[in-house]
Amino acid sequence: MHGIPVLHVEADTVARAWEESLILLHQQGCDIQTQYDKPGDPPSKDATMLITVAEPLKEPMIHKDFPGGLEDLQEYVMEVTEGIKDHLVRDRQNPQDTRWEYTYHQRLFAYEVPTLQPLNQIETVCRKLAATPYTRRAQAITWKVWEDNDCYDPACLQSIWCRIIEQNGELVLSMNVRFRSNDAYKAAFMNIFALVQIQKRIAARVLELSGRPVRVGRYCHLADSYHIYGSYFEEFQSRFLGALAKRTFEQRTMRYEDAAEIMEEARPAILEKARKMGA
Repeated sequence: MHGIPVLHVEADTVARAWEESLILLHQQGCDIQTQYDKPGDPPSKDATMLITVAEPLKEPMIHKDFPGGLEDLQEYVMEVTEGIKDHLVRDRQNPQDTRWEYTYHQRLFAYEVPTLQPLNQIETVCRKLAATPYTRRAQAITWKVWEDNDCYDPACLQSIWCRIIEQNGELVLSMNVRFRSNDAYKAAFMNIFALVQIQKRIAARVLELSGRPVRVGRYCHLADSYHIYGSYFEEFQSRFLGALAKRTFEQRTMRYEDAAEIMEEARPAILEKARKMGA
């Protein structure tokens, strides 16, 4: 292929899809530099990646080898779905404010446009789907042309698109997500896991609005640049690839159902941690 490889993985669960995407990227991705490389860093492994998860809520959902633990995963889900760190976004009118450029929750649930009130794009998506399930217009975006072209750390997630079809007498919600840039090893698993929780919430909200049950259907994750940074190749090869030969898939994964109680118990500490981050 001329140019950046285009790779596709299709699997039944989130955990299997993420694992297979990393294996394929490592095998067939191209070598390329990044703007974050330090002197002496090897080039990154990169590709345009399309990941299709046929049954996003099917167990086992959690892969044990994502960098982080269950509390980290719960914290990220709360950050994306509940906005527990929206207060860390900087005031762009204050040049001295060096806090975060954005959170995904703020961009999706309170998208700010000059002269307008914050827009809850996810609620708009739900209302569009409730009114016309097959609409092609149910989408939410994050990019702010007037800010993100020049800021240091622009949003990686670009858009969410949803559509509902009827299959075997039930409504099924499909969701497409696009990232311009996605750290395949350090971030992608938590990204996908949290966004599936948003897909689940959209289905529940459409039920509330329409009175018709909605099943969570396939999840499609497109990353223009799906990459493993050269600076942590050694960790990736020893920690992730090394586990493939030593343990079965069942041993490398766990059921979300079995972890949910532990993750929920971490909520108070996570909320207190987020509060202190803004103090």
